[in-house]
Amino acid sequence: MPLNILVTGGAGFVGSHTVLELLNAGHTVYCVDNLCNAYASSASKLPESLKRVQEITGGKEVTFYDVDIRNRDDLLAVFRKHKVDCVVHFAALKAVGESCRIPLQYYQNNITGTSVLLEVMAEVGVFKFVYSSSATVYGEPRKLPITESHPTGNCTNPYGKSKYFTEEILKDLCESDPRWSVVSLRYFNPVGAHKTGRIGEDPNGEPNNLMPYIAQVAVGRRERLKVFGSDYDTPDGTGVRDYIHIVDLAEGHVHAIDKLSSGSISGFRVYNLGTGRGYSVLEVVAAFSKASEREVKYELVDRRPGDIASSYADVTLAAKELGWTAKRGLEEMCQDAWNWQKNNPNGFAG
Repeated sequence: MPLNILVTGGAGFVGSHTVLELLNAGHTVYCVDNLCNAYASSASKLPESLKRVQEITGGKEVTFYDVDIRNRDDLLAVFRKHKVDCVVHFAALKAVGESCRIPLQYYQNNITGTSVLLEVMAEVGVFKFVYSSSATVYGEPRKLPITESHPTGNCTNPYGKSKYFTEEILKDLCESDPRWSVVSLRYFNPVGAHKTGRIGEDPNGEPNNLMPYIAQVAVGRRERLKVFGSDYDTPDGTGVRDYIHIVDLAEGHVHAIDKLSSGSISGFRVYNLGTGRGYSVLEVVAAFSKASEREVKYELVDRRPGDIASSYADVTLAAKELGWTAKRGLEEMCQDAWNWQKNNPNGFAG
């Protein structure tokens, strides 16, 4: 059944791809974003990513508001203007290394912002919520692959702590009020781009994540990649992560909304979204070099604060309860990321 869905942070990487899949599924989408990590020209009412989403979907409309979720009055005005059935919440700062340098900004954005959003939702009577969480809530894995029952909270960086603390808030909220239905999706490492090459990952400034940095080296924007840590207990000494194609991840959100709208979920539920296998940094570099037919120069440097050796998901629960599995492998992730980067060497700004 078509729903009216409010998406926070909808102009960003994960947000824009999810907005696209929601529109394709027939939903009406209202988007709020403060554009701290999204490009918008002064001449346009829409961020560039959402303009292109409308193109890709054949002109399906996205209603956009330039709103910071910490601004209660502005947020409340959006909810009062539209009937909202469900909220999908992406708006957050999201880089592990950066969070170690500016932790207060991460707690302010990610925890305070979410609390304001939840207060406004309760005031207007909206109680269905999909939360963009992270595998960082698991901290240093005790065993691999990581299931949803793995202990959380032993986080190694402020970003992970902000996601963990927010999950605890959501648990308490659901415990206190049975009207709430919350699905927390714990992502592993989203990469790639839409097949059209029209939308993809476009970080402001120096990329904090691996794939966009590799892509910028391949396209000539950066000289070489810094590989943080080559002495981890992994097959080649570099960090191992579960990389998931951004479109698979976006489709996972559509499945979560379908589950919420069916009425079969009450309270707080969590699902891992990943592929179930890990790749090392050097494996990703090799795969991207092959996809782009470009040498990706790199240098091995010291470990980065807050990083761990290996992390990859057990995705059995999402398959069983959401009917969702990732379909796209590393080769397709690299091909699609390169298609985006070569067609948009300077990102959305052109």
